[in-house]
Amino acid sequence: MSEKILTPAQRYAAFKNRQRQAKSITGLFAQTLPFDLDDFQIEACEALDNGHNVLVAAPTGAGKTVIADFAIYLAQHKNVKAFYTTPIKALSNQKYHELVEVYGADRVGLLTGDMSINSEADIVVMTTEVLRNMLYASSTTLDSLRYVILDEVHYLADRTRGQVWEEVIIHLPLSVKIIGLSATVSNVEDFTAWMRSVRGDTTLVMSEKRPIPLLQHVLLQEDPHHEPRIFDLYQNEDSDTINHSLVTALDNLDQAARRQLKASSQKSLGRKSKRHALQQRPHTGPIRHYTPKRWAVIDELDFLDMLPGIYFIFSRAGCDKAVSQCLQAGLELTTEDEVRQIRSIVNDMIDGQLTRDEMKALHFAQFVSALELGFAAHHAGMITLFRHIVEALFERGLVKVVFATETLALGINMPARSVIVEKLEKYNGTGHVALTPGEFTQLTGRAGRRGIDSIGHAVVVDHHGFAPASAARLASKRVYPLHSSFTPTFNMAVNLLHTHTLNQSRRTLDMSFAQWEAQESAASLTDMIEDTRRVVAQYEDAMLCDRGNFTDFMRIRMSISDLEKKDRRVLKATSFSSAKARKKAFAALDKKISVLRSREQSHPCRLCADFDTHIRWGHRWARQQRELERLENRLASRTQSVSRHFDRICTVLQQLDYLVPTPDGNLSLTPRGELLRQIYSENDLILAQCISAGIFDSMTAEECASLVTAFVYESRYGSSSEPAHYPGGAHGAIASYVARIKHVDHKTRFICDSFDLEPFKPLDYGLVEVMFNWVTDKPLTEVLRSRDLTAGDFVRTCKRTSDVLNQLADIGKNTNNECLRIVAHKAYNLVNHGIVALNPLD
Repeated sequence: MSEKILTPAQRYAAFKNRQRQAKSITGLFAQTLPFDLDDFQIEACEALDNGHNVLVAAPTGAGKTVIADFAIYLAQHKNVKAFYTTPIKALSNQKYHELVEVYGADRVGLLTGDMSINSEADIVVMTTEVLRNMLYASSTTLDSLRYVILDEVHYLADRTRGQVWEEVIIHLPLSVKIIGLSATVSNVEDFTAWMRSVRGDTTLVMSEKRPIPLLQHVLLQEDPHHEPRIFDLYQNEDSDTINHSLVTALDNLDQAARRQLKASSQKSLGRKSKRHALQQRPHTGPIRHYTPKRWAVIDELDFLDMLPGIYFIFSRAGCDKAVSQCLQAGLELTTEDEVRQIRSIVNDMIDGQLTRDEMKALHFAQFVSALELGFAAHHAGMITLFRHIVEALFERGLVKVVFATETLALGINMPARSVIVEKLEKYNGTGHVALTPGEFTQLTGRAGRRGIDSIGHAVVVDHHGFAPASAARLASKRVYPLHSSFTPTFNMAVNLLHTHTLNQSRRTLDMSFAQWEAQESAASLTDMIEDTRRVVAQYEDAMLCDRGNFTDFMRIRMSISDLEKKDRRVLKATSFSSAKARKKAFAALDKKISVLRSREQSHPCRLCADFDTHIRWGHRWARQQRELERLENRLASRTQSVSRHFDRICTVLQQLDYLVPTPDGNLSLTPRGELLRQIYSENDLILAQCISAGIFDSMTAEECASLVTAFVYESRYGSSSEPAHYPGGAHGAIASYVARIKHVDHKTRFICDSFDLEPFKPLDYGLVEVMFNWVTDKPLTEVLRSRDLTAGDFVRTCKRTSDVLNQLADIGKNTNNECLRIVAHKAYNLVNHGIVALNPLD
């Protein structure tokens, strides 16, 4: 294809454009990069330089972080601050190290809740929760802040943590420009429109282009005695037609499986039984059972030069089992030189940090053996040090395959040549569900290393129930909807009311994406309401009466009907303390009805000569008026859904003495409210109630550390649990404290239920004994043996426990509660030893 010939005027214009860009801040930034900026990157950088907020939606690996790097470059150029926020600590740590390499350790800080490094630096990396807490505390660290990068901003759809992103977007000063980095979502225009309504000028920059083309494959095991075989999913690269050869191979496997099943049935059953069995168990769908072994999949991909790869298995146990299977099969992917490099790197990163007992508890020998052979697991059940080792070796190309859960897909910089997906469904805690297009895109987005690979490979392994059309549906869609998970919390309520009036707080909540979505969905209701109002007005015209207001007459009748039907029914269902109280309530109701009947009988419209005509129109008016009220209530429940929930929270907080009404109609924080304002936890209210009741004041540090786990621990099985034994026995101090906490918990939940607030996460005492063993210096092997618990889960719970203990210590200091301050501080120090204190950048 010949190049487009430009006119002299066009060439001159292009030259002047390049010259202008070179002089701009975007051009200066581009000169610092070893590659040319893509068009979408230039567009985003220029929008940011022009004072706009920017939302960038692009596939994984497309280069979104370049825009974040430009924001930091721009902040340095203007001598102002820039914050880089991430959803998880691992991403914060990774970005911190990257920025330190560029700008130096003295100009970059890190804040992750339990870690604070150079917090007043001009560039600070942090988790999103840390920034939210700083906003509520009006931290001086926010001075001179002008740019905030919200990495993985689509995380605001997360059910448990998503609202934090909305709080940050709403509460950041308008002088701060937001750079949102998002995966491609189907309703990104809606999200941008909301951003504009909250933040002002916001530019949406989208790119659907993957920097490395992605080929889709399916891997089958046609014969259990031979290697698995790989097929392209599509007939050719430019077609969306499923590969005929793949369909034929799958059909052949199904037919072979049916023949084998039939032969097996004939051999083991009599004729009648056989016929009955085949009638009861028809097999018309995929029934293949030659599922490729994991080590065989890796061996075949190694032969085809499609490694390094990330093999996604949707269970931690499955990832660990895959490593064991590869070890047993004798799989070897590394050279002798690579083994030496692996040993050297592992020794440097461990550097005597683990005791012999910890190495035994963590199965260190097997971990290193697998690494030296070129494969490893990577999941949240591992301690962070081990995950960092795996990441470092994989990035250097020394580990060839990582068996990972989907958590690896969240932003960590570990691209591969191939991504292998074991199944197109996963267990979500309650049952097996199909992967969404967004999840599939997030997983396969890791395939293809920019600057190394010319193409990436996404490989789906054949499995029970697999159909190629399912893979095609997932692969053809690269979008998923982004919906708000925002809901007010008790801590949010008191923090809002600390600096806002009641009406200002409601208006702030009405700015949420959740409320924006609700209002958008109410558009059709608004149209229905307008239509109904027109009909009501027409009926009012038809029943105009020169003797009086016929609408007033009909409203009296409607009130009588409500009292007779609704209120009387409610009283009949009500339990009264005595017969006298019951009689009194019914007498009051009868009196109301009698007064209204008297007004109706004496109403001047009754004397109208056209009364019969007016009453016929009145009955029609009444029906439409009821419908109008119903529609308006539905609209109000949508358009005020967030602020109504906030009002219920405020009512509960008044009942529990955290808020008190003021003469001007606002709400003021009590000392209890000031305490609650400092607690950032899913169980914020229960924790505040226990502190206010003085439950923590008389504990030992060991008891305090053990019991705080109940407020943070989440059993992987979804329900609260109890320890095998309470330290000190069923009548000991810890069991006694648990009984007091449960009493407070029950009373608080009862009050919340009374005001229609959804129940919050139940407390889980399952780790009380484990934590007690840890803080009383039991060896790690014994600590982890006492419960089905991975080292990674244990360390993570210890970190979350430490975070709450820090909050308790600060509350003790701020409220002059010396007992609480001392016990929480001691408990914090007891928790943070051994592998919990390992790697300060966890």
